[in-house]
Amino acid sequence: MDIPKLYELYKTHYLVTTDTRAIPQHSLFFALKGENFNGNSFAEKALTLGARFAIIDEEAYQTDERMILVEDVLQTLQKLANYHRKQLQLPIIGLTGSNGKTTSKELIHAVLQQKFNTVATKGNLNNHIGVPLTLLSMTPETEIGIVEMGANHQKEIAFLSSICEPDFGYITNFGKAHLEGFGGVEGVIKGKSELYDFIRANHKMVFVNPADAIQMTKTADIERVLFAIERIQYIGVNPFIQLSLDGQNIQTQLIGDYNFPNIAAAITMGLHFGVPTSAIIKAIEGYVSENNRSQIVKTTHNTLFLDAYNANPSSMKVALENFAALAATHKTVILGDMFELGEDSAHEHQTIADLANDLNFETILFVGKNFHGVTTKHPTFIDFENLQFHLSNNPLRNKTILIKGSRGMKLERLLELL
Repeated sequence: MDIPKLYELYKTHYLVTTDTRAIPQHSLFFALKGENFNGNSFAEKALTLGARFAIIDEEAYQTDERMILVEDVLQTLQKLANYHRKQLQLPIIGLTGSNGKTTSKELIHAVLQQKFNTVATKGNLNNHIGVPLTLLSMTPETEIGIVEMGANHQKEIAFLSSICEPDFGYITNFGKAHLEGFGGVEGVIKGKSELYDFIRANHKMVFVNPADAIQMTKTADIERVLFAIERIQYIGVNPFIQLSLDGQNIQTQLIGDYNFPNIAAAITMGLHFGVPTSAIIKAIEGYVSENNRSQIVKTTHNTLFLDAYNANPSSMKVALENFAALAATHKTVILGDMFELGEDSAHEHQTIADLANDLNFETILFVGKNFHGVTTKHPTFIDFENLQFHLSNNPLRNKTILIKGSRGMKLERLLELL
């Protein structure tokens, strides 16, 4: 079946799914494959649970007339998403970057939905599967789309841009993330800038932080909107960021001054799209970070600064420096390994260990195979279980604790111990 014909089936309900654990009624089920599963084997179950059709790519599983055989399910999903994007013809904001992508996306969404029917990437569904699913969650009622794009290798952002065809681009920053896949910091800059390449080639527009010299250089020949710095003023942080817009104070629920550019980006886009100032302020003040990102959690015994969703040398550095500047007593840090750093891993972990030591926190605990190998006077634990045993026998009480590590470390498990 060609894409236009498949599109006619899709647009009767605008519902797609890839997961039999949550099948929307009347949806199209795409039988994707993974390293440890074959979605084709779930096609029959998907139809039983309420899917209208199942798109498969192995003839042996075609046991029902509602199963549509294609050459490659993933490519079909991607092509359908791009076809849908062209039919909708709505403005789409594409964003990427090393740090702050998801927080920026959620802030932008919070601001723009004050005026528009907006659809944004859910969670971190920002890869070659998540981007198509995000596009296919948009309907004719959607007025603005916000698509987060993640990558850890060259050409990925270029490919995702070709699927979602953004009208507006925003890169949060270039940092030390996914160094192994990108081949160093220069590789990160090149890979993330593929979004700029698409915008430039298609004569679209970008939003740029004028305080970021690299971003300014990379976008010098692109139509751009600079952050409205003449209208946005940073006031301070302790622990939440305070700023003002046109002289009106904004009290956010975000910690760390590293989140200020994320807020400024959302405000700038709100102003560009004509969202009233009062509505922008309401959105920024009402936004609460979730999913273990920049959260303050008060337990029976301690106050936790939970930032355990992800970590790389750039985000780890700013998190430690911000925590050090915080007006609090008995400051403790628990740091978990940073992943995907390749040959730079040992050096980057040692650098972070040295920085943490220099900042004179009351207690420092390191966990993970990489941090276990650093030279430090502070305790290191090769895995979570060893750290867990230590904390069970040496409980932390009445502390202000920063918890940060890569997603794979799952440091949110510490909550029940602290």
